[in-house]
Amino acid sequence: MTALTALLRRDVLLALRQGGGAGTALGFFLTVVVLLPLGLGPDLQLLQRIAPGALWIALLLSVLLSAERIFQADYEDGSLELLTLGPAALEMVVATKAVAHWLTAGLPLALAAPLLGFLLNLAPDLVLPLGLAMLTGSLALSLLASLGAALTVGLRRGGLLISLIVLPLYVPVMVFGVAASSGGEFAAPFMILLAIVLVSSVVVPFAAASALRAHLR
Repeated sequence: MTALTALLRRDVLLALRQGGGAGTALGFFLTVVVLLPLGLGPDLQLLQRIAPGALWIALLLSVLLSAERIFQADYEDGSLELLTLGPAALEMVVATKAVAHWLTAGLPLALAAPLLGFLLNLAPDLVLPLGLAMLTGSLALSLLASLGAALTVGLRRGGLLISLIVLPLYVPVMVFGVAASSGGEFAAPFMILLAIVLVSSVVVPFAAASALRAHLR
């Protein structure tokens, strides 16, 4: 646990110092939210209707934007090989790095989305459901992004390949996240979203660790 805590602290600090985590994702998210009303025009009812879906799309793309850095820097400087030989299991290392990505990319966006949603005329009664759904769903997005990053580590233009691999896996998160955030029934889609997070937290570390081992052989 000491090694994993140190790894988590290291990844968070590196992401904050390099500006490739919360800053880049939040900047992209803010750009989408600000430009969308300008493109759609001043129809407030239309903006209110599409606000939850638009915020989820912005969240998904923003998280995906920083997915490549989860393992790439460690692969380039050789520390990824040391992590595979360290005291912590590689599966736990993958899970820790996914959590670090969530803390620096997904979590800030999930916290900011309800406030930025007012730029899209988000209904006040949707702020709490949207926030809860995004806090939960963004963790699944980071976990799935770590799987794509593990499969493409060391490849040129890995970011494009990550998008092709991960986007189909993002569809269930997107569907149930929007359903929980749109003002209809909240409990059922939110529980399914929570189940996706739990399944991802069990399956993804093993799948990503296997991909990393295969690549480093």
